[in-house]
Amino acid sequence: PVTHVLIHCHSAGRRSSLAYNHSPLFILLNALAMKFRSLLIVLLTAGLVWHFTASNQGNTNRLVIYCAHDATYAQPVLDEFTKQTGIEIDVRFDEESNKSLGLTNLLISEKDQPRCDVFWNNQTLGTIRLQSKNVLQPYLSPNAKRIPDAFRDNQGYWTGFAARLRVYLVHTDLLTPSEEAVQKRLAEASLAKVAIAKPIFGTTLSHYSVLAAELGMDGIKAWHADLYHRNIRQVRGNSMSKDLVVSGACEVGFTDTDDAFSALDQSAPVAIVPIRTPNGATICIPNSVAMIRDCQNSQQAQHFIDFILSTKVEILLANSGARQIPLGPVDDSQLPPELHQLKQWAKEGAALEDAAMRNPEVLDWLRSEMMGQ
Repeated sequence: PVTHVLIHCHSAGRRSSLAYNHSPLFILLNALAMKFRSLLIVLLTAGLVWHFTASNQGNTNRLVIYCAHDATYAQPVLDEFTKQTGIEIDVRFDEESNKSLGLTNLLISEKDQPRCDVFWNNQTLGTIRLQSKNVLQPYLSPNAKRIPDAFRDNQGYWTGFAARLRVYLVHTDLLTPSEEAVQKRLAEASLAKVAIAKPIFGTTLSHYSVLAAELGMDGIKAWHADLYHRNIRQVRGNSMSKDLVVSGACEVGFTDTDDAFSALDQSAPVAIVPIRTPNGATICIPNSVAMIRDCQNSQQAQHFIDFILSTKVEILLANSGARQIPLGPVDDSQLPPELHQLKQWAKEGAALEDAAMRNPEVLDWLRSEMMGQ
């Protein structure tokens, strides 16, 4: 019957197919097809890996910057860089609560898997600390040559620019604004009308570290104890020290130039006097810029470092509200007149390398000293 014939033909077809599947020619062709398919998969995978790696490591027109400088003053510089180069910037600013220490510690924690390309720090001692932790990679920008040797690493791990100074802010109705008058006032039995910021962060920490480099740890501890024994008024930050002087509640305040200029801009009856170390040096604290080791966008990072070390940027920051002091040569006619004297004081700045090495020890001591305050 028909059913028998169909079953017979189907069975015969299966036997024929099975016989063909085991023929030497089929086995050879099948092996070649398997190898080709494996090769195709490898090539496709490699292509995808290359595509995503290239997209994330330097073939993008973006740059990741961690910035410890105040956003108010830094953002115009970042915007100008993007305008000139077309390179978009992803920026992470520091938090007011931890100052630049937070970003410094974050970069150390990310050392093995860096997210940041460039660190713009307003506390150079922290940048030097990152160099000692192997977080940075060198880049000798052509524009670094315009910065004095005292304010840059000779291998290119970091370069300083646009500095602040530690200064005394003096209420001119209460005290003559001269170095001699301030030193005489600071030698008096009571410092209840002298203000200083808590020294565990900011430029006050840098101030302590510079003094520790000159005096040693025993010397800085004795200096600190003497101030507090005579009831110096400790406040939360430099801006509060400035406010106490502006109000007349204090005659003198330890602060830095950006806070001092905010008072001068308010037409307050105040003046600036430089703070000097026992060796006669001023305390000059530059901004600094550094490239992060194994960063993803090194070419864009180099462009940014060249830009920020330019004369144009130093002039831009000098004319900002912070009045940051150019370290390289600039046309003085483009600077606010009040910076001319400060430029000379900046040239007398203490060396920073030894202070940077003292910085962690000073911070550990201060934290234990002030625990619970």
